[in-house]
Amino acid sequence: MNLLPSEEQLDIVSAALDFVDSRLPVAGIRERAELPSAVDPALWREGAELGLLTLGLDESFGGSGRPLDDEVLVFSALATRLAPGPFLASTLAARVAAQCGEEQLAARIGGGAALVGLGELRGDGAFGPDGFTGSYDLLDCVGATHVLLLAKHGAALVEFDQFSDVTAVSAIDPAVRLSTSTVTSGRVAHWLPATTDPLFSRAQLLAAATLAGLAAAAKGMATEHANTRVQFGKPIGVNQAVKHMCADMAVSADASISQTLFAAIAFQSGRADSEFQILSAKSVAARAAIDNASHNIQVHGGMGYTYEHNAHLVLKRAHVFAHLFDEPTDVLAQLLQQGAAQ
Repeated sequence: MNLLPSEEQLDIVSAALDFVDSRLPVAGIRERAELPSAVDPALWREGAELGLLTLGLDESFGGSGRPLDDEVLVFSALATRLAPGPFLASTLAARVAAQCGEEQLAARIGGGAALVGLGELRGDGAFGPDGFTGSYDLLDCVGATHVLLLAKHGAALVEFDQFSDVTAVSAIDPAVRLSTSTVTSGRVAHWLPATTDPLFSRAQLLAAATLAGLAAAAKGMATEHANTRVQFGKPIGVNQAVKHMCADMAVSADASISQTLFAAIAFQSGRADSEFQILSAKSVAARAAIDNASHNIQVHGGMGYTYEHNAHLVLKRAHVFAHLFDEPTDVLAQLLQQGAAQ
């Protein structure tokens, strides 16, 4: 049995990386740090036209109809380049619109014409088909037409104007635009129940894929530096402490993407332990991303702590995604409540 990515999957990943490297380089994060949006709208549409937002969407809705493991590979690859923009929210929102019969909206989101941000409920509140209330963190909602709200019982697409008194907040990640809003009575435009499509589980998987990509990015930075940084006439990688740290980072990065891919396959095939596998992926990938990013800074020494180096960008992105779709402690608690794996 060949468990390696197929040639077609590698081609898809390569196309995504070519776009990000040429059109959304890491340097752009700093260049746009003080601008309202982290991504130029024209470049966002360009990426959308490549099919980056509709890879898993059914062909009848203008998507590519690819399996979930393809999406996992692409999201992981995008994370290795710290690609900015609401890729996760838009990918999931296009799926919500399509399954709610809003084909035109799905096409606009998938084509990059309509931006969708992510809303995370913090504290008291609730949302469902009849409306939503509570305080929300809004991620990458600058210029958005809709906000995606996700929970285990379903997914809601909300028009952005339903959020009042939106207050901008400084985000730890300079590539993320964060704001907050408290809603006393909001209207949900489109509702997709979990019984139709368990979108929350899909979101956790793609978040885990992003975290696995960040773990790989940190590992790559550290090992490259360990091989090229020379002190006392030798690369620092010959030192046992550095060598062992890089080896541990490689194991963590590999474990996180392997578990996430297995969870995606378990989810698609309807395995009885799919929730166990998804929670495991989210937990393992979050820990790997944060630990590897921290170790990467340590391997780089003094330069790793500077704003000009990319090491801190990986750590900050890891912290953002680790707290999406349930807090790390909640994910671990739910995992411990699961039965044995199949």
